[in-house]
Amino acid sequence: MSRQKPLIFIVSGEASGDNLAGRLMSAIKARTGGRVSFAGVGGPQSEAQGLKSLFPMGELSIMGLAEVLPHLPRLIKRLKQTVATARELKPDVIVTIDSPGFCLRLAKKLRDSGIPIVHYVAPQFWAWRPDRVSEFSKRVNHVMALLPFEVAFFADHDIPCTYVGHPAIEAGAELGDGPAFRARHNLPPDAPVICVVPGSRNGEVRKILPVFGEALLLLKETYPDLHVVIPVVQSAAAEVTRLTGDWDMSVTFVTDMAERFDAFAACNAAMAKSGTVTLELALSNVPMVVGYRLNPITAFFVRRLARVKYASLVNLLADREVAPELLQEPCTPENLAAIIAKLLVSSEAREAQREGFRVAIEALGGRIPPPSERAAKVVLDVISEHR
Repeated sequence: MSRQKPLIFIVSGEASGDNLAGRLMSAIKARTGGRVSFAGVGGPQSEAQGLKSLFPMGELSIMGLAEVLPHLPRLIKRLKQTVATARELKPDVIVTIDSPGFCLRLAKKLRDSGIPIVHYVAPQFWAWRPDRVSEFSKRVNHVMALLPFEVAFFADHDIPCTYVGHPAIEAGAELGDGPAFRARHNLPPDAPVICVVPGSRNGEVRKILPVFGEALLLLKETYPDLHVVIPVVQSAAAEVTRLTGDWDMSVTFVTDMAERFDAFAACNAAMAKSGTVTLELALSNVPMVVGYRLNPITAFFVRRLARVKYASLVNLLADREVAPELLQEPCTPENLAAIIAKLLVSSEAREAQREGFRVAIEALGGRIPPPSERAAKVVLDVISEHR
């Protein structure tokens, strides 16, 4: 389709993908001098860059087989809506970001459209289902990988893949100002402060936040001046507020993304779900324990399919358990509280984690050019090649 400026159709399904989309869109605008337009599905970061989402992104923020089933009719409706809109608009490229459950189904339905499809955040087939790679190769034209070792994996399966780098390394996590955050929020400079990161999906928040809350109550018995900081994304804000309403302790909610890394830097330790946040905390030098719970049915299948030793990104990159992982049954208030208590009193335990963080971060390679600029170049190159 001939047009004066490229139209890029972007689809992200959760907060982390929306953050990627926002940075990617900003980088594309910089490379094109603003001569670009966007359409698709996204959240506040995408909308800040000019995308008008077809529907609320939060409708796609569902994880796990058992969790998805009740929402299946709505998801099918949104999939059809997204496919129809993409076919109608005939964009120059479709960029699907993470959320493989939705995005790869979308790619399958649009593969015959003649529109090139770039998938951002390589699906972790190397961790779960390597047998699905051949089907994936029929759905996308190019993959943008966050982790350096993924390029060789996809090359072995003849799938064009470019390592663009992990977005956490350009986000400024290491620049957080902890003392300033404490001063703004009236947190005593010498009080123990624990960061709690329960996730961005309502389902996972419901599973893990009550467990984190019970662990914090146990810690409060030893540390009566304990303070808690919870970074909250828009998609899970209501659920987090509901679940913490009866907590008998000081809780500071961080809803402004600009304050997120200041909040990390203000904390002595963290309880976090597995995922990108573990790398952000590592960059912020915050020792942590990783906890996660799934629906038992989902957990059963995950255990049968998993081909990796670790769930958290920082441990995968370091290839050892830098941050303790408590997954499913071991994820109890008592276990969580014991690890946090050790991190609060033991400088050796804290430094052991920080040494591991340095190994994980080095595995990601250089930061220049930043990942968003590398990703923008890939997307624009794909458009150029297709034209």
